[in-house]
Amino acid sequence: MKVIYPVIFTETKDEKDVVLVYIPDLNGMTEGYGLQDAIEMAKDYVGNVLVDMAAIEIPKGSQIKDIDIKKSPFFEYGESFVSLVDVDVDYFRRTLKSKSVRRNITLPEWLDDMATKAKINVSAFVQEALKQKLGVA
Repeated sequence: MKVIYPVIFTETKDEKDVVLVYIPDLNGMTEGYGLQDAIEMAKDYVGNVLVDMAAIEIPKGSQIKDIDIKKSPFFEYGESFVSLVDVDVDYFRRTLKSKSVRRNITLPEWLDDMATKAKINVSAFVQEALKQKLGVA
């Protein structure tokens, strides 16, 4: 699932080229060195927050026209502008939550025997079935 959020970038014009980042819809803040790094840091922040919010409904991004740069906590630190940042939440989920966990399932003995005889990896089969059922890659 891809999401798009408006982000306020504030260029400080200091010697390190720090760009302060505010994500109003998540009340989140980060920073980067230069605009490219700031964009990557914004995506990283959004991706990590949304993966942690997996059990909660993901907030919808505001319209860019509704964002007031003066409401950024960094407004007074430099020149601010709004841009959209897109994030692939599924990518972050796969990257951050890829560790395998052990789950016990119960099968009738006859079904387990048939799966063993057919050389079916039950764990892999269940993973694929769950991905298909949940519509994730």
